[in-house]
Amino acid sequence: MFPTDAPKNTKNLPITQWAKEDRPREKMIALGKKSLTNSELVAILLRTGIQGASAIDLAQQILNTTGNRLIDLARMEVSDLRAKGIGPAKAVAVMAALELGNRMLRENLETKETVISSSLDLFHYFAPRIADLDHEEFHAIYLNKRGKISWNQKVAEGGLDVTTVDLRRLFAPAIEHRAVSIAVAHNHPSGSLKPSNFDTQLTRRIIEAGKILDIKLFDHVIVGINPQGKHDYFSYAENGLL
Repeated sequence: MFPTDAPKNTKNLPITQWAKEDRPREKMIALGKKSLTNSELVAILLRTGIQGASAIDLAQQILNTTGNRLIDLARMEVSDLRAKGIGPAKAVAVMAALELGNRMLRENLETKETVISSSLDLFHYFAPRIADLDHEEFHAIYLNKRGKISWNQKVAEGGLDVTTVDLRRLFAPAIEHRAVSIAVAHNHPSGSLKPSNFDTQLTRRIIEAGKILDIKLFDHVIVGINPQGKHDYFSYAENGLL
């Protein structure tokens, strides 16, 4: 569990009048970064509050708009925060920190040899790349006999609820890189994990095209956000639909 919010007896006081151990910066120095709440971490990025609200009050107001879910906050843009009355410098600081976090996750994935052996592996591979996008993207990875990724690509990009996939573009790298199987994934910006009829029809087309080329579809996963506000996925393979 993460720490709870700032002590209630300081709520109506400026941060400069709080006990030193309760001030976010001093608290991090004394107790470490994991001792801070989400709102305290965001408050450090904001640096100062606005009239009538401390930095922590302002941070909590921002988090309240996303149901206290950092995943949803990461999907925002600077313009979204500015629409909530946050100044440009503060909005940029918050968005920059969240984007650095996303890039760290992607960098970690790209600097190690990735072997795919399960649908869960696919979810962990794709979620940092597409889960937080505000539009649909369709991605593919190409696997050798050992399940190692030999190539990856974004196959298509669409709107809010549909993406058109060209099967020729999907399978061309499979032939070039001598893949024995492919795995595909796309995101649902709405967060829903339920596959649409279009998703299922596309999956069947990929399977049939793969049979002609002797290239197996390992899985098709849909990445979204579950009711608890966490990244989650739907797998065609796990649900016996391949």
